[in-house]
Amino acid sequence: MTETTHTQTTPAGGAERPRSPEFRLAADALRGLRQDLFHDAFAYRPLPRVRARGGLAGRSGRVREYAAWTPHVLVTGLGALAMLVALASTSDSGLPSLLCALLALGPVLLTLARPVGAFWFSLAATMVTSVMSGATGFDWPWSPGSFVSHLVVLTVVAIRTRPRTAAWMWVLTAAYGFVAETGFGWGHFDTDVGPMLILSAMILLAVTVRHIRREAQQEVSAQQTVTAAERSRRTLLEERTTIARELHDVVAHHMSVVAIQAEAAPYRVENPPPELEKAFATIRENAVAALAELRRVLGVVRAEDYEAPDAPQPTLADLDGLLANVREAGLAAEKAVTGAVRELPQGVELSAYRIVQEALSNTLRHAPGAGARVEIAYVLGGLGLRVVNGPPPAEALLGPSPGAGHGITGMRERVTMLNGEMTAGPTADGGYEVTVFLPVAAAAIEDRA
Repeated sequence: MTETTHTQTTPAGGAERPRSPEFRLAADALRGLRQDLFHDAFAYRPLPRVRARGGLAGRSGRVREYAAWTPHVLVTGLGALAMLVALASTSDSGLPSLLCALLALGPVLLTLARPVGAFWFSLAATMVTSVMSGATGFDWPWSPGSFVSHLVVLTVVAIRTRPRTAAWMWVLTAAYGFVAETGFGWGHFDTDVGPMLILSAMILLAVTVRHIRREAQQEVSAQQTVTAAERSRRTLLEERTTIARELHDVVAHHMSVVAIQAEAAPYRVENPPPELEKAFATIRENAVAALAELRRVLGVVRAEDYEAPDAPQPTLADLDGLLANVREAGLAAEKAVTGAVRELPQGVELSAYRIVQEALSNTLRHAPGAGARVEIAYVLGGLGLRVVNGPPPAEALLGPSPGAGHGITGMRERVTMLNGEMTAGPTADGGYEVTVFLPVAAAAIEDRA
C-alpha cells in the first residue's frame, strides 16, 4: 500500500501580508503627490490662447487676436504688481533689491509655460528672498513681494491643473510655513504664515469650486447631447417600426389576394390549357413564397404584444370621420378637395391619412383653439396635401403643450419612403403649415382603376 504525502511550499520571504486600508490610502496619496508635483514637474505646457466669444466674435480679426492673449497679459500684470511690491518693501537698494523683485516676478511668468515648476520655483524664491531681505515681524517667512507672488502662482497653477494638485500645493505651502516658523523664526514675534494659509485656502477653494462646476456642466452637456441623439434615434426607429408594420399588413394582404386569385383562376375557365394551369400554379407558388419571406423579414419588427388590427387600414375616404373626431375635440377643421378623385395605391392612401392625422394632432396640441384647413389635390403624377392652421387665439383657455418632435419625424419618414417631398414651418401670421407631395406612377393608377 502506497502512502501519498502532500507537502505545502511557502514562497521565499514568507507570504505577502494584506495591506490595511490606511496603508493603501497613504500609498495612493503619495502616488498622487508624485504624479501631480514631481513627475515632469518642469514639463513645457504653454498657456493656450482663449477663443473670442460673444461680442468679440463679430469684430475685426485684429481685435480677436488681441483678445486671445488676455490671460497672458493678466498674468504678466500680476507678476509686475508682485515685482513692484517687492521693490517698495525692500529697505536696501541696488542689486539685492533688484534681485528680490526679479525673484517675485520670475515664478509668476513661469506659470505661463511650466505651471508645476513655477510652484517649486516660488518656494525656492521665497527662501532666498527671506534671507536676502532680512525680513522681520510680519515679513517672515514671506516678504511682501514673495507673498503676492506666491498667491498669484498658487491661483494660476490651480486654474491650469486639477483640484488635487491645488490641495497638494496648499499642504506643501503649509509645511514650508510651519518649518520656517518653528525652525528658523527666531526673533520674529509674529509671522505671515496664518494670512498666507487663510488667503490661499480661500482662493484655492474658489478655484476648486469653479473646476467642479465646469466639469459638471461639461458632463451635463455631454449627457444631454447623447440623450438627444439617442432620443432622435429611438424616435426614428419607432417610426420606422410602425411604418414597417403597416407596410407588412398592406403588402401581405395584397400578396394573399394574388395567391388566392391565382389558385382560383383555372377553375373559372372551361378546359384551361395545361400551360395556363402551370402558369397560374407558378404564380401562386411565387406569391406564397414571397408572402412567407415577407412575413419572416418584416414580421421581426412586431413587438411581442403587437396584435394585427382587425379593421382594414384607413385611407383618404376615412378623412371625414377623422375630421369629425377632431371637431368634437374642439378643432374647427375644414376640408377642400381639388382634382379628379381617384383610388390610389394603398400605401399612398395610408401614408396620406397618417400625415393628415398627425398634422391635426399637432394643431390640437400646439395651437389649441385655432382653426385648421386640410387641402387634398389629385394632380397629374401624384397627390398633394396641405394642412395649415392659424395661430392660437389669445383668449384660449388651454396653453400649448410641449411635444417631443416625433410627429414631424414620422411624417418625413413616410414621405421619404414614398420618394415624396415635404416642407413644414411656421406661417407669416403665427400659424403652422405642412405641405406634402406624394408621387404616384400612372401605371399604378391605371392598375387601381
